[in-house]
Amino acid sequence: MRPCRTCPALAPPRAPHGRGTPVFSPSQDAPQASLLTHCLCPVLPGLPAEESLLDSSPTTMGSPEGRFHFAIDRGGTFTDVFAQCPGGHVRVLKLLSEDPANYVDAPTEGIRRILEQEGGMLLPRDRPLDTSRIASIRMGTTVATNALLERRGERVALLVTRGFRDLLHVGTQAREDLFDLAVPMPEMLYEEVLEVDERVVLYREEPGAGMPVKGRTGDLLEVQQPVDLGGLRGKLEGLLSRGIRSLAVVLMHSYTWAQHEQQVGALARELGFTHVSLSSEAMPMVRIVPRGHTACTDAYLTPTIQRYVQGFRRGFQGQLKDVQVLFMRSDGGLAPMDSLSGSRAVLSGPAGGVVAYSATTYRVEGGHPVIGFDMGGTSTDVSRYAGEFEHVFEASTAGVTLQAPQLDINTVAAGGGSRLFFRSGLFVVGPESAGAHPGPACYRKGGPVTVTDANLVLGRLLPASFPRIFGPGEDQPLSPEASRKALEAVATEVNSFLTNGPCPASPLSLEEVAMGFVRVANEAMCRPIRALTQARGHDPSAHVLACFGGAGGQHACAIARALGMDTVHIHRHSGLLSALGLALADVVHEAQEPCSLPYAPETFVQLDQRLSRLEEQCVDALRAQGFPRAQISTESFLHLRYQGTDCALMVSAHQHPATAHSPRAGDFGAGFVERYMREFGFIIPERPVVVDDVRVRGTGRSGLRLEYVPKAQSGPPRVDKTTRCYFEGGYQETPVYLLGELGAGHKLQGPCLLIDSNSTILVEPACQAEVTDTGDIRISVGAEAPGTVGAQLDPIHLSIFSHRFMSIAEQMGRILQRTAISTNIKERLDFSCALFGPDGGLVSNAPHIPVHLGAMQETVQFQIQHVGADLHPGDVLLSNHPCAGGSHLPDLTVITPVFWPGQTRPVFYVASRGHHADIGGITPGSMPPHSTTLQQEGAIFLSFRLVQAGVFQEEAVTEALRAPGNIPGCSGTRNLHDNLSDLRAQVAANQKGIQLVGELIGQYGLDVVQAYMGHIQANAELAVRDMLRAFGTSRQAQGLPLEVSAEDHMDDGSPIRLRVQIDVSEGSAVFDFSGTGPEVFGNLNAPRAITLSALIYCLRCLVGRDIPLNQGCLTPVHVVIPKGSILDPSPEAAVVGGNVLTSQRVVDVILGAFGACAASQGCMNNVTLGNAHMGYYETVAGGAGAGPGWHGRSGVHSHMTNTRITDPEILESRYPVILRRFELRLGSGGRGRFRGGDGVIRELLFREEALLSVLTERRAFQPYGLMGGEPGTRGLNLLIRKGGRTVNLGGKTSVLVSPGDVLCLHTPGGGGYGDPEDPAPLPASLLQPLAFPERGSVYEYRRAQETV
Repeated sequence: MRPCRTCPALAPPRAPHGRGTPVFSPSQDAPQASLLTHCLCPVLPGLPAEESLLDSSPTTMGSPEGRFHFAIDRGGTFTDVFAQCPGGHVRVLKLLSEDPANYVDAPTEGIRRILEQEGGMLLPRDRPLDTSRIASIRMGTTVATNALLERRGERVALLVTRGFRDLLHVGTQAREDLFDLAVPMPEMLYEEVLEVDERVVLYREEPGAGMPVKGRTGDLLEVQQPVDLGGLRGKLEGLLSRGIRSLAVVLMHSYTWAQHEQQVGALARELGFTHVSLSSEAMPMVRIVPRGHTACTDAYLTPTIQRYVQGFRRGFQGQLKDVQVLFMRSDGGLAPMDSLSGSRAVLSGPAGGVVAYSATTYRVEGGHPVIGFDMGGTSTDVSRYAGEFEHVFEASTAGVTLQAPQLDINTVAAGGGSRLFFRSGLFVVGPESAGAHPGPACYRKGGPVTVTDANLVLGRLLPASFPRIFGPGEDQPLSPEASRKALEAVATEVNSFLTNGPCPASPLSLEEVAMGFVRVANEAMCRPIRALTQARGHDPSAHVLACFGGAGGQHACAIARALGMDTVHIHRHSGLLSALGLALADVVHEAQEPCSLPYAPETFVQLDQRLSRLEEQCVDALRAQGFPRAQISTESFLHLRYQGTDCALMVSAHQHPATAHSPRAGDFGAGFVERYMREFGFIIPERPVVVDDVRVRGTGRSGLRLEYVPKAQSGPPRVDKTTRCYFEGGYQETPVYLLGELGAGHKLQGPCLLIDSNSTILVEPACQAEVTDTGDIRISVGAEAPGTVGAQLDPIHLSIFSHRFMSIAEQMGRILQRTAISTNIKERLDFSCALFGPDGGLVSNAPHIPVHLGAMQETVQFQIQHVGADLHPGDVLLSNHPCAGGSHLPDLTVITPVFWPGQTRPVFYVASRGHHADIGGITPGSMPPHSTTLQQEGAIFLSFRLVQAGVFQEEAVTEALRAPGNIPGCSGTRNLHDNLSDLRAQVAANQKGIQLVGELIGQYGLDVVQAYMGHIQANAELAVRDMLRAFGTSRQAQGLPLEVSAEDHMDDGSPIRLRVQIDVSEGSAVFDFSGTGPEVFGNLNAPRAITLSALIYCLRCLVGRDIPLNQGCLTPVHVVIPKGSILDPSPEAAVVGGNVLTSQRVVDVILGAFGACAASQGCMNNVTLGNAHMGYYETVAGGAGAGPGWHGRSGVHSHMTNTRITDPEILESRYPVILRRFELRLGSGGRGRFRGGDGVIRELLFREEALLSVLTERRAFQPYGLMGGEPGTRGLNLLIRKGGRTVNLGGKTSVLVSPGDVLCLHTPGGGGYGDPEDPAPLPASLLQPLAFPERGSVYEYRRAQETV
């Protein structure tokens, strides 16, 4: 039977949850929805009636005979219904999630239709459905996700400890996009803030301390101030009067002392608040910032979910009283609908797909690890399964960081609807998307050209296979003509560049351009898969690719081949896989509580007791849902980390049974060591292990088993038609098969197309598809026919090489992070890795730490000139001297040459730069605020052979690291072990780079790889020339001169002067810093490399889009820096402050000259605290400058730093301080049509004697405003002595502090932009919510890399 061409089952592939448009879909509110509404097919075409879902737990789910089991995935655009009907056969249905002209609720409508079809009688939509024949309903929904993305949740007020009203606004203080001067950040979910008078601190025996109380972690606490409920009552009544009914309560240290939150919650409920989310209940884990966001999300979304559930219930008789209704949670488990909370539901939809392939593909592929690849309209979900679900416990969704167990589903901004661009000679795919409206060009609504259009042009999609639901009247087929026309416009740009560009080449055909964009899209999707696997020490080629979602089948073979995988598995229900996953999932109940016990024999009894108590809670909760004990299993976890580190792993002991030297629940220590070694490549056996949390996951086995009676072959597979598809080398005749007609054992040689009602699968040449006994498609991926790539510029290969070069630097970074031992590199990720050409020119750099950008190029080029030909295979160099391209001494750069057979000189260089926490000098941390010579700042390496002839020179480097101890007043390194371990890790990272460069050369040839190195550098050069040319042309059009200038001052009065002369014809510029002040007697001197880093950062910001960040950025620029100035000091000058302070002023001057934005706070606000047994360092946020079209962001780091600040609870638990206040400094931003961002006020009360050092700027000169905007307020550093005396510390000092003293830091605000009296309305873009579509551990890692 052929599929009906208008039934809902044929509806285009669903859009993955919350991602906008599907790859092929009618518009969401299509008036022609009747095409998808009224055609009711008896059984899905191609699905054998013998297939059944067998109930593996009849006690809970009920007998399949006589009653229905529904599994429903309510997506952003489509709702998929998977139903097991009486008798055991299956029905599936696809319908629009929103179709108000025909029904109120899609899941209810789907159930109604199937009951109507099976019962043979009409069921009116306006009457509640009879539930007597419904056994269970399982649902995954994007209600929570969409409400979060679109900011359509409940009105919420935040109740927080006094002094922390803006804590969630500031968050980690890091910005999302490093190079976006507007600093876009997500809106807060709360509408109002009430500060609660209460305070709990960690107990210390000190004068005046009260009686200690014990928290649930076992820590001793002091209640410094009980909750003032009387004062709070009136404020809460005021909230009620303003219509706010939902509260999030977030109090300091409530993870261990929940009583204060409970008292506030009780009062709020007594007063009539309908929903109160306590952070201590939402997720009782340390770290108030993510816990606070989680509580706010819960308060914001849970009422929305509850309203949806109530509305869903009203569609059924008895409001589903006797029906088991379960909702999927973000962690991959089902929960009763009444217990679903907002913070646990944001991945409710995508989680179903992971559960499905874990229960199907993983099993039928013999337990091989699986990568899930779910490609939708605007983005792609990537996940991994290897016998157990991979969870993360802190991740961001829609710009909100949640502290809750979630499947590690990584979303990247690349999908079928991703737009295609040709920019400065580079093929670019996304991240912009065509969206739901107008959709891709082929939808006939004037949309842009997308990946979908490229596939259509290549013949890989057949318009006849899709319903006529496109165009303005939504009654036309897909339009290949519209795709070709839209792509031709881009092809014209490509060919104009090829014929008129710097390297003239033959023009490309339309198909070659389309193929190029598809290849670039594939490479963009491979990068996160490599990162996801390699981050945990896995080889991507050892995995099976499980492909599902609307667009994945068109790209699966190419993705698998690029990653070295030999198998692609596509489930027969791949277009409905999330719904199937709901049917296969189990019911889960979790219990978790915080802990602060050491993992040691003396605590094993306590740990067992706590685990037993949590296990009992889980079992009781599942039994209350009707599960007998025999169907319940539990798994215990401990959240473990090495003491003094932040790298905690949630460890199960299920593969490590108990021993005589472990808790009864299992040998968690062995599990921790095994996993730590696998993920990081080493262990720290001498370091104690700490338990942060105790967790039990209880599972009620309720999932249905999918059994399939294979369809017998009836001869060779029938070719439905033959079409022509374009592949590398040209068009090939491509047979088309209907999946529903294929039987087990049928083998299909590529190229061919396999089509069913939900997806199109492309089997590429050299690949073979086989129908398995379970009715799925397994594709054996063959090697790609070798192609010839020449050294001449090809924009397609240019884009691919751009990804490959970046991937080398990224993979080097992964190795460095995995194998390093220090907190700075392993957890703060304060490092960069880079690839350089034979001349030392930068090719690719990752991550983008601003102060490292381009700086390593100077280091490598110095070594080439200094060492010359005396460099051999097996040699590795070490350098940190400012005159050799160093930034400041703690940044140690390790450089390794890449040799190639037949070449006498290195063909490439790889290098890694890491910040070492201590390398000696006059103060711990090697960041002294008062150094006057370079020798006082630590060990110095000009050109040191760290490895010679393959031998690590441990003795020599140890001697060098201890050498500062020979200088009066100085010490050698205070942490030699970490120094040596991290240097070895840097050598290992470079070795990985050498291996990857070798593989690239082996694939393409040395001449081609080096040629494309030059091409990618030329591409960055072209982007900068275009920007400079556009800037100069704009000034000419306004009658303005082509020379711009700016001047600003350091607080000591040292001027930073810049004149920029633009050459429009060449697209070049001279940046002349002549007139800048001389070297200073202090440490504000900035090495030349710092100025070049600041310049590359500014050029990238001014370009305004992603470009390769390499030496090409500086090719159009001639930089003049006077010798002996503060920007190019003498070799012996102290420089530590130049790296963190002067760099910011250089950026302010450059951006000021271009008029790009007002000055930001211009400071990193460095604070160091230390004594004989502890040391602490932080940088503190301030205000960002406003610009043309945006207000400055308040409480954020800007420009050359993006460091995360320590969470207040971690700060107070590890260091002898109390954070009394951390909030915005209201009014400190400069006035303007666009306001400058406010700085912050941060008050630290000291509990021990210590040496306090502050290294700050903008305490004398204000951050400037632009275009009539007013300057921001200066910063201020105050020390309030215990007796009440207040002292202005000035910008830079070191002072001894005593218990009871308080540092009060007021950071600067940003400058305003434009006349504050300008009456013109603000741009509408300021009022639009921002989208933050990416998520998952790969995204979090990249964010962390860029927050250093």
